[in-house]
Amino acid sequence: MKKIPATVVTGFLGAGKTTLIRNLLQNAEGRRIALVINEFGDLGVDGDLLKGCGVETCREEDVVELTNGCICCTVADDFIPTMEKLIERADRLDHIVIETSGLALPQPLVAAFNWPEVKARVTVDGVVTVIDAAAVAAGLFADDEAVIAAARESDEAISHDNPLEELFEDQIRAADLVILNKADLVGLDEMAQAREAVEKAGGSRAIKIVPASGGRLAADVLLGLGAGTEDLIATRRSHHEIEHEGGLAHDHDDFESFVVDAPALSDVAGFTEGLKALIAREDILRVKGFAEVSAKPTRLVVQAVGTRIETYFDRPWKPDEARGTRLVVIGLHDSLDEAAEARIRTEIEGLAAGLEVAA
Repeated sequence: MKKIPATVVTGFLGAGKTTLIRNLLQNAEGRRIALVINEFGDLGVDGDLLKGCGVETCREEDVVELTNGCICCTVADDFIPTMEKLIERADRLDHIVIETSGLALPQPLVAAFNWPEVKARVTVDGVVTVIDAAAVAAGLFADDEAVIAAARESDEAISHDNPLEELFEDQIRAADLVILNKADLVGLDEMAQAREAVEKAGGSRAIKIVPASGGRLAADVLLGLGAGTEDLIATRRSHHEIEHEGGLAHDHDDFESFVVDAPALSDVAGFTEGLKALIAREDILRVKGFAEVSAKPTRLVVQAVGTRIETYFDRPWKPDEARGTRLVVIGLHDSLDEAAEARIRTEIEGLAAGLEVAA
């Protein structure tokens, strides 16, 4: 029996992976696609957005959510059983799409496709890495090399690069295709800078790079790559694998996440401005989730990448659905200690209620 092709979609926090997949589903051209959605944190935002896609290829039974940890760290417990269930479905799938957490290393996940239970029936059609072109052009994931070099010379304890930059590089190293998303937000010079950063991170291997705006690309661009990446991934090692000579495990001690429950928003614009200031002050990487807005029957989606915040109403609240505001906050471990978490919770709750919150 012909193997089912699988596409792994990876990329840093807020690069636009979910938007890319949503667009893919809405333009699937009859393909029966199953989704495996992995999120960092206990609130399944991305899976919920994709279930509400509103077309035949967005059926709830076609979406599998894994929210109990990074999929690349729980391969045996989560990924393999999930894949076995998808493989054994009576209605044979045309394609499987896996959206990794923004903090996941693609390498161990792709290597898991070599497990006998999976390899005989599924092949990795390609690894697609989504990049926020505007952020990369602004140097968001790259530290000043001169400063790093000076710090290393003065402190022998510094032995690793910035974890964000390592993650950025690892996700590009694993890729068969890199999408420079949000191309509409940058000019030609900035796009060239972003492309140069991707090429540098990819090393000596030439990787196909495609620009996109809002994740809008034809399905034929993303699917049908025929890469067989499970047979190639050993040559695309992550920083961790290089440092530990082939080890596939890693941890996320560099990052923290927590969920904030807050009341209905009384003023969306005021909440957004206050959240922007909070993100900048507390050095928060990502905020995403859903909010209830007073006197509104529809649910508000909140997506923040750094201080860039997007809000939009996606659908009416369901009759049996618990309303409220629930947001996932993600940041660096050193920034989000217990005191910072308490401050952030209190301020988000206050902002939602329309209270004046002291900086």
